[in-house]
Amino acid sequence: MKEDEIKKVVRKGYAKVARNSCCCSSSEFDEKIGYSKEEVRSVPEGANLNLGCGNPVALASLKEGETVVDLGSGGGFDCFLASKRVGEKGKVIGVDMTSEMLDKARENCRKGKYGNVEFRLGEIENLPVADNTADIIISNCVINLSPNKKRVFDEAFRILKPGGRLMISDIVLLEELPQAIKKNVQAYISCISGAVMKARYLELIKDAGFENVRIIEGNRFPADILDDPTAKAIVKETKASEEDVRDFTNSIESIRVYGAKPKY
Repeated sequence: MKEDEIKKVVRKGYAKVARNSCCCSSSEFDEKIGYSKEEVRSVPEGANLNLGCGNPVALASLKEGETVVDLGSGGGFDCFLASKRVGEKGKVIGVDMTSEMLDKARENCRKGKYGNVEFRLGEIENLPVADNTADIIISNCVINLSPNKKRVFDEAFRILKPGGRLMISDIVLLEELPQAIKKNVQAYISCISGAVMKARYLELIKDAGFENVRIIEGNRFPADILDDPTAKAIVKETKASEEDVRDFTNSIESIRVYGAKPKY
């Protein structure tokens, strides 16, 4: 698919998620990717849409008074967790390209009375944020959806203050995916088809100018992946065998990555 087509597919898919999501989450799934029960309970119902692959806030070492930008903020879950860490003197800016997601996030923001959080409509390849704004950038399983990841990391570097840091959770590949999976729309929306090889992902971050780039944590997909509705949809649409799906899930890794913008 071409870049514009990919964005259209992703926007349509996540708009559907925003409209059809229920006010509930899977505590088992949340714990698997690093969220505590206390964190999940601390945000408004409907903020956690179970779309992440990790907890970037837990690893971000947020400090009071800092400015945080969340790339692909969805229902606002990570923004609200970050809000508590940075306090009243801090600020959290969530950016999402799907208006339905923004509507949901802003509604959740009103419900939770978060005075230091705002949400902006925009693409992560063209962030509606001024240069040298953020102390830290977080993102949760979103950058893999972008057809132009180089541009995303260039933009992240631009909006960070000197000495600012990047802490993101995302999906990468250990082996190339079969063509049937790469071309599958459902696999793209579920953050699989758009993923790139792990070495390439880290290289793109370094090429943008970040230093001390490293993987803080990495986890393979769980063995019970075939119980996931997305996996079942991929099997059905691609007519792949369960064995084929297990093989390709062994090629996928969820990682937490750190990088820093030089101080000078």
